[in-house]
Amino acid sequence: MHIEIDRDVCIGAGQCALTAPGVFTQDDDGFSMLIPGREDGGGDPMVGEAARACPVGAITVKESGT
Repeated sequence: MHIEIDRDVCIGAGQCALTAPGVFTQDDDGFSMLIPGREDGGGDPMVGEAARACPVGAITVKESGT
């Protein structure tokens, strides 16, 4: 799995961090970021739901090989 956060689009709503706290967090400015070492999602089943929960669509999740 490959996860990207478009930081130019992110508004810092935090829905990703609330939905998948083992993968997403927020930086000091409140914008979303991946937890270091969890860039591949770590098999967390909530990653896709976190991407869907983003109100501005700043998160893209691609399965490996696509």
